Amino acid sequence: MSAKDNKLHVIKIGGNVIDNSENLYHFLKDFYTLPGHKILVHGGGKVATQLSDTLGIEAKLVDGRRITDIETLRVVTMVYGGLINKNIVAQLQRFGTNAIGLTGADGNFIKAVKRPVKTIDYGFVGDLNDKSVDAEAISRLMEAGFTPVFSALTHDGDGQLLNTNADTIASALAVALSSLYETTLVYCFEKKGVLQDINDDESLIREIDPERYEELKKEQIIHSGMLPKMDNAFKAISCGVSAVIIGHADELGTLQKGDSFGTRLSN
Repeated sequence: MSAKDNKLHVIKIGGNVIDNSENLYHFLKDFYTLPGHKILVHGGGKVATQLSDTLGIEAKLVDGRRITDIETLRVVTMVYGGLINKNIVAQLQRFGTNAIGLTGADGNFIKAVKRPVKTIDYGFVGDLNDKSVDAEAISRLMEAGFTPVFSALTHDGDGQLLNTNADTIASALAVALSSLYETTLVYCFEKKGVLQDINDDESLIREIDPERYEELKKEQIIHSGMLPKMDNAFKAISCGVSAVIIGHADELGTLQKGDSFGTRLSN
């Protein structure tokens, strides 16, 4: 395997890209130009919420986290695994990327465990572990010339689909495949990266290692919703991922030139 063939980018996009057709077009054009192997992971943006409203299905949230009852699962399956996934695949084909749209159930690529009920029953939500991803099977798919596009759906191996956090899926894929490829995990969202001042887009922190991360937490520069993202990112690095990049989707094309963008996390 050549050096180029041994590189892999696992890239997760959020609703801010999915919900805007122009943003999505430019992002996918940049994604197509990335050298080496690549995997795209996506959630559902606002479309699932809009469809739920249209169908009269009330969204149930606890501490900002969605409960996935059977009606909600039907909606997210239609939207994530159907409408959004196939739209992305069709656009990538237009650019010449031979994409294949997947859930974790396809090829038994990602098997999850239904989240156990403790104080809250999250319904049909899947949690991943270190045996969830079949890295060898996904590698065979990529070596055959396909670019996997995973929606935020997995299965339990017993016939049940499960709604699973897209950030978690991206991290699990990157960790599992890091034993076979030099893997970089990229989280694309609406900010330039991790900011010193959340209200100042120019206050980008370019590099963060574990020591600097502890300092930023103590200084309350990184807090609340960003903490689980960062914890997952450093966990991925400790499990073999070469680096994690957190940055704006508009800047993905920078990677084509071999440059980094946003905030780069590494050991």
